[in-house]
Amino acid sequence: MTPPSAPSSNVPGEYRERDRRSVAEFLRLEVSGGLMLLIAATLALILANSPLGDGYASVRDHYLGFSELGLRMSIGHWAADGLLAVFFFIVGIELKREMVIGELRNPVAAILPIVAAVGGMAVPAIFYAVVVGVQGGNMDGWAVPMATDIAFALGVLAVVGRNLPSALRTFLLTLAIVDDLIAITVIAIFYTSNLNFLALFGSFVGLAVFWVLHHKGVRGWYIYVPLALVIWALMFNSGVHATIAGVAIGMLLRSTPREGEKHSPAEHVEHIVHPWSAGLAVPIFALFAAGVAISAETITGLPQQPEALGVVLGLFLGKIVGIFGASWLMVRLTRVELNPVLRWADIAGASMLAGIGFTVSLLISELAFTEDLELQETVKAAVLLASLLAAVGASIVLSMRNRQYTAENGPEGPGDGPAAVRADDGGSGHGAAASPGTPGTGAGSGGDSGVPARSGS
Repeated sequence: MTPPSAPSSNVPGEYRERDRRSVAEFLRLEVSGGLMLLIAATLALILANSPLGDGYASVRDHYLGFSELGLRMSIGHWAADGLLAVFFFIVGIELKREMVIGELRNPVAAILPIVAAVGGMAVPAIFYAVVVGVQGGNMDGWAVPMATDIAFALGVLAVVGRNLPSALRTFLLTLAIVDDLIAITVIAIFYTSNLNFLALFGSFVGLAVFWVLHHKGVRGWYIYVPLALVIWALMFNSGVHATIAGVAIGMLLRSTPREGEKHSPAEHVEHIVHPWSAGLAVPIFALFAAGVAISAETITGLPQQPEALGVVLGLFLGKIVGIFGASWLMVRLTRVELNPVLRWADIAGASMLAGIGFTVSLLISELAFTEDLELQETVKAAVLLASLLAAVGASIVLSMRNRQYTAENGPEGPGDGPAAVRADDGGSGHGAAASPGTPGTGAGSGGDSGVPARSGS
């Protein structure tokens, strides 16, 4: 049968527009963010461990930029300090939204994942400090195992947990938001070089101008994009890590719509920028950050390196002990209750999933070991190994839980229970914690704009 011809209105330009929108929608899916990261990291490892390894390193270490503006860096650093600022811009938007209209607005509903996040960052750091301290290693990497890569984590959850309760996703989302906030604070305080107060003051002035223009209703990307670049450049030259500029700008965007607005500016901007973050900025960072030369000797030698051993134990075991232990103690010792649709086995799987520490862990590895590139490569290999172990372990546990929920409720469950965690889910659902007799409130969805409650970038 001959297919019908396309309508005459579908000119080539309209086809291109439709394809562009299809690609953008694909990149907004949680599975897509994790998939793009996985592809970029795999490609980086292949290049670094192939005959092209020297060429790959040469490109990564090639310097370009403007010395007069203090912006001359290697391509690898441009990816870490420049492109990754786009990722942190999305993080800033999500932090603001969660604090204003999301899960973090309600302390009762958010208390359990908040405490779990704190435990999930403190315990891995303690694991690292104990292991490295006993063996006399370099303590500068104590923050490496603290971070959770939510893009990978939500990607895995969307694949293996399609029939898990939506409350588990909300628990992981809230935990990740707090995790991001603590990680940003750690980078700003502990991994900041000597401060240039004039440049730092200039960046604050730029942020103030941005806020005034935005809240006065001034519109136009041609105003805000150049202003954001100036703020980023001043923040970079101040000695504070430049990604903090992305967070700050994101948190300045208004996250509640005014009368007559269908969506808030934050929601609208995130909807536009998120595909660029998930499909370009973060994968390019991973392409240059994950290119570690790995051999059998490297893997077998990791246990002999205290820093690497501390990172692996911190990410794989520390996250489980910290998140699950803090949650269990909170429920056992206080009046906070676990959401009635969740079981402790679900929390155990989420705790293991949080051990996937990729993007921010690799960034902190670069910041912590700038003077010892060989140790930096070893620690990066440890991050990749620990993340792989966490992903595999969590996939096994959550797949078992998924099968059990499917057996109990069928392939399609109620919206507030099983079958609520989907690759394209908007992120609504019950909170992970509740006051006695009161179910937690939902994290909220992005409305009909297609922006999820947590983009997973």
